[in-house]
Amino acid sequence: MTKVKAEYIWIDGHKPTAKLRSKTKIFEGPVKSLDDIPMWGFDGSSTMQAEGSDSDCMLKPVYYLPDPIRGGDDILVMNEVRKPDGSIHESNTRARLVEIAEKHKDEDAWFGIEQEYTFFKGRSPLGWPNGGYPAPQGPFYCGVGADEVFGRDIVEDHMDICLQAGIQISGINAEVMPGQWEFQVGSLGPLEVSDQLWIARWILYRIAENYGVNATLHPKPVKGDWNGAGAHANFSTKPMRENGGLKIIESACEKLGRKHEEHIAVYGAHNEERLTGLHETCALHEFRYGVSDRGASIRIPMDTANNGKGYLEDRRPSANMDPYQVCAALIETTCG
Repeated sequence: MTKVKAEYIWIDGHKPTAKLRSKTKIFEGPVKSLDDIPMWGFDGSSTMQAEGSDSDCMLKPVYYLPDPIRGGDDILVMNEVRKPDGSIHESNTRARLVEIAEKHKDEDAWFGIEQEYTFFKGRSPLGWPNGGYPAPQGPFYCGVGADEVFGRDIVEDHMDICLQAGIQISGINAEVMPGQWEFQVGSLGPLEVSDQLWIARWILYRIAENYGVNATLHPKPVKGDWNGAGAHANFSTKPMRENGGLKIIESACEKLGRKHEEHIAVYGAHNEERLTGLHETCALHEFRYGVSDRGASIRIPMDTANNGKGYLEDRRPSANMDPYQVCAALIETTCG
């Protein structure tokens, strides 16, 4: 028999922004399906998910991938948090997306998520002088050279590990602020893109450990005249991708405008620090959409406008958003 090391990953109850947790279970393999991965539990009183007098919470495996960090037959397992009786825990946002995705499955929704993040070494962004500031932002976006790019080794390692795990990572780039990067996941269905994004985040934190660096998803990691960090959601349904889809996209934008505040409420904490109307954002309480407009709430890409079909880019979600909630909101508003 083969011993399998399974890293059980879950989302805790920390507020306003949930954190990732994980621990390792060793059991007899091989693992050929989710049914081969046992349920497990954890101390919810240590993760803001239970009281000490009744602290057991259940980990229900819902998605797994190979673990290239450990190699062999070892796996990374995404879990839903459940109460001891198996019912849905209040911190579990995935369960609602399961319902919404099933309800609107005929729409065949696709998502591509652009995850921005910032490396920190101690109290300063990676590559910044101690207690000071680098040159003004401008040359750093998609830059090259040791004076403009910081943390590339970590980024390359993260990309390679994600690809080996089977995550649909579709690109990386240095971002506008020095020490800030982005990777993209998708296009995938709502559950798969969300599960993969959470696991890709876990891998990012885990790989950065090896370098003594931490990655933050805070939407405004440095105050002042610096770009914030978002997680733009590229979204389409089957009718949007077919001939005449531009009209469907414009109709979806109108629907999104009517539900703007409801979306902002689930698009990430501290987003008001990022959505100022500056630095390629629309203001927090303003909604508008436009072709090729990176200052709009929703950008309709040039190719979509030219082809008369395609997808829209929701630029409002912050880097620390929960993809389960963002995907659910986009499907429910536009397909309802």
